[in-house]
Amino acid sequence: MNFSYTESQQMIAQMVRDFAEKEIRPNIMHWDENEIFPVDVMKKMGEMGLLGIFVPQTYGGSGLSYFEYMTALVELGKVCGGMALSVAAHNSLCTGHIFYHANEQQKQTYLPKLATGEWIGAWGLTEANTGSDAMRMKCVAKKDGNDWVINGTKNWITHGLTGDVAVVLVRTGDLLDSNGITAFIVEKGTPGFSAVKIKQKLGVRASETAELIFDNVRVPASNVIGEVGQGFKQAMKVLDGGRISIASVSLGIAKGAYEASVKYAKEREQFGQPIANFQAIGFKLADMATEIEAAELLTLKAADLKNRGEKATKAGAFAKYYASEVAVKCGNEAVQIMGGYGFTKEFPAEKYLRDSKLMTIGEGTSEIQKLVIARNILS
Repeated sequence: MNFSYTESQQMIAQMVRDFAEKEIRPNIMHWDENEIFPVDVMKKMGEMGLLGIFVPQTYGGSGLSYFEYMTALVELGKVCGGMALSVAAHNSLCTGHIFYHANEQQKQTYLPKLATGEWIGAWGLTEANTGSDAMRMKCVAKKDGNDWVINGTKNWITHGLTGDVAVVLVRTGDLLDSNGITAFIVEKGTPGFSAVKIKQKLGVRASETAELIFDNVRVPASNVIGEVGQGFKQAMKVLDGGRISIASVSLGIAKGAYEASVKYAKEREQFGQPIANFQAIGFKLADMATEIEAAELLTLKAADLKNRGEKATKAGAFAKYYASEVAVKCGNEAVQIMGGYGFTKEFPAEKYLRDSKLMTIGEGTSEIQKLVIARNILS
């Protein structure tokens, strides 16, 4: 396998790098401290083709592969984990669910708006009391003539407040029945559909998170994605790709923390020389570099399987689990290398550490990834 960036990846990397340095880096702490989701910057990335990377050009997307998608997320993650997370959630979850599972009319209606950034997408599976245990969801939909009426809540939803459209997984059958959950497309402004912003998060504060509230929300049957009762199975397939995206964001955060650590170690002097000369620091950097390399290879393998249309469940879990844990380790080591400065917001290490932690939780915790891996190797 050739691990070198293709010409397309090189172009994407440079484009995202330039954009991030100009539009994102100068604002990251302002967004972080004030919990601002910069919708205007998000829409600019849509104009650049970053919000429909793997969506075919016939639907207004860029028509690229998961390699280019991974490349873009890594470059964004190096600068701001929150913005990288928003791009990942928009592409892999909402847009991805519609692209892979919706009918042609639904694709033509929603993909051009999502892929160009005209609309921002949200995706709702998790509830306040059903995170990893999604089969016990309490948000329900009842058939009423040609419509479905949805009642309940979804929690921890990226873009839940400003999103123009949400794909939500709702129980339409019996509790614990894997064939009793259905995916619905719900547009912002639908009567009874509202959201409340979740504040005071540890990290990724530039990425908006909200609780979705459904109070007798009436949705036409034409907004059902696929067949009634197939939503949970669709969601598990969507998460296979989503985990590759979180692995990519994790990889970006890890690389950002590592690069900041190398720069600091070369500049900071103690005992009359740069601290990079000390074996204790050198070994930390060596461990970070090695584990980043391993995480990148795992993520590339998962992306390759996804590109070829092969099952990527285990590979995606490998990548997401390992890369997210590496991101946390690199963020922690960056703080340690920078010492007291690493503990302040004037230096980048503490934000990398804060942003990294969500990567071990979102789109399936590290423990869930181990469960997925174990089931696959024992089946």
